[in-house]
Amino acid sequence: MTENEEFETELDAYRERVSQPLFRLFRTYGLGEGRWLALGLVSSVIAYGTVLVTPLVLGTTIDAVFGEETYALPLVPAAWLPTDPTAQFWLSATVIGVALAGGALLQWVRGVAMNFFAHGVMYTIRTETYEKMQRLDMTFFDNKETGEVMSILNNDTSNLEVFFDNALGDSVRIGVIVVGITAALLYTNWQLALVTLGAVPLLVAFTWWFVRLIEPRYTAVRSTIGDLNTRIENGLSGIELVKTASTEEYENGRVRDVSREVLDAQMDVLKLSYFYRPGMELITGVALLATFVVGGLWVFSGPPLFFSGELTTGDFVVFMLLTQRLTGPMAQLSSIVDWYENAKASGKRICGLLDVPVRIRDSPNAAALEAVDGRLEYDDVRFGYEDGEPILDGIDFAVEPGETIALVGSTGAGKSTVAKLLLRLYDVDDGAIRVDGHNVRNVRVSDLRDAIGYVSQDTFLFDGTVAENIRYGRFDASDDEVREAADAAEAHEFIRALSDGYQTRVGERGVKLSGGQRQRIALARAILQDPAIILLDEATASVDTETEYLIQRSLEELTTERTTVAIAHRLSTIKDADTILVLEDGRIVERGTHDDLLAADGLYATLWGVQAGEIDAVPESFLETTA
Repeated sequence: MTENEEFETELDAYRERVSQPLFRLFRTYGLGEGRWLALGLVSSVIAYGTVLVTPLVLGTTIDAVFGEETYALPLVPAAWLPTDPTAQFWLSATVIGVALAGGALLQWVRGVAMNFFAHGVMYTIRTETYEKMQRLDMTFFDNKETGEVMSILNNDTSNLEVFFDNALGDSVRIGVIVVGITAALLYTNWQLALVTLGAVPLLVAFTWWFVRLIEPRYTAVRSTIGDLNTRIENGLSGIELVKTASTEEYENGRVRDVSREVLDAQMDVLKLSYFYRPGMELITGVALLATFVVGGLWVFSGPPLFFSGELTTGDFVVFMLLTQRLTGPMAQLSSIVDWYENAKASGKRICGLLDVPVRIRDSPNAAALEAVDGRLEYDDVRFGYEDGEPILDGIDFAVEPGETIALVGSTGAGKSTVAKLLLRLYDVDDGAIRVDGHNVRNVRVSDLRDAIGYVSQDTFLFDGTVAENIRYGRFDASDDEVREAADAAEAHEFIRALSDGYQTRVGERGVKLSGGQRQRIALARAILQDPAIILLDEATASVDTETEYLIQRSLEELTTERTTVAIAHRLSTIKDADTILVLEDGRIVERGTHDDLLAADGLYATLWGVQAGEIDAVPESFLETTA
């Protein structure tokens, strides 16, 4: 099993523990928008209650005006009603017109209220889910694809919006119509009502069967869409590599494969839906036909079979109109079930993500870290990204304020991990890291990271202006402070030469700038932060010699009187460090100054010889360890 598969299994485990995800999300996020929901539901009840007015008024009018029955309107005292047939006719027309107009107005109110409710809930869920993800530790992002996360934040929250807007409102509408029409039918003629309502148990059983089969299919759809988003995101993020390697067709094929999985999963849902929806319409249609046949025979020939009593023409018209209005909503249950199951699958994914534990957090009694001097201590630190696979084993060193310590070693020796543990991007498995005598696990995370300026080889810039990227983290910095930081980072001259100077947009990930330019902007950002501790992780590894010289000059400005931890492959950049630590297989195998380590003629001397071009001096054992 791969590392990503293991993480998928863990995340799936959180999802599987989620019960009643829609109720949980509604209880947590929906109650805050309760005023809109209440307005929408009340409007729905009244609006769809008006549906009963037309058939009932029409039925009594037909019997009274065109027959010999007494004119009566539900809930209206007989003394208030006219006795003249013409007046009765126009009163009925007026009542029907008012009911139709009032129903239309209330429908508009319902639509506005339910939209405000649904979009408000979606906004809160999306923002709080994103905020939760910001608090997750780097292990989560090391193992989880960005596209999957984006799918949850965008697609899944949109599914919830559809459910809370359409499905919730339509459920109320159908509920009001079914209850109201059922009561009206029973009131008008309870015997014929049993014929019409005999379809309800069949509809319930058919829907229960459908729900059991459709749920896992919707789960598969949401999962494959997440995979598709991941594949597309990877392809677009690596578009330069795709083009330079001429692998467009290969990437197209991978997207086609995942798209086929999405299509197959969606077709599994649609095949079942195509069977369910016509089935619902058939059952409700049979109910309508049975009502028409039995009611028609009853009017023409008297009560058929075991029925008894009288059924007037008006009552028959009422039954046909109400039954027709009942069968439509009952058939629409299929859409509501679709929305519900889709939203339920999305709700499980959202809740599962929300349930992922935040491992890097402030301890209950976390202390403030203020006025940092910059003393660092690593006390027998042990760490592994995976259980049973140690990366660091017994790292021990101390750095006094203002000193520079350098970490060197072959790739995979654990150098970058040492830096990331100081930032608490991960927590140590054993041992302790201290800043000014404070265990980093016992101080506020925000204070710790504010005290540390981190410049990595893989510089990240946001799609914004140069000034915005320098100011990132110190958003209140003035323009003069930004320019001073850029000047100290040897960046002011090239920035001034850009088309719009400091207001030039750098493009996504800074693609419009060279690697050296991006690196100097990152240095300017660190200088503007004015931290007590500097972490430099291969800060000049991927730039040319001239740019390296400029960056080194910037680093001298940045590291003056600051505690500095520098990680480097180019040993020439750290030979003046106060202490150099040589790591191999997660252990410190040598330590000392540059001259001391050369005199010791160990691994550091070998590495220096390799970079100095003394290939003949490299021992066979070194080549074996780096192969």
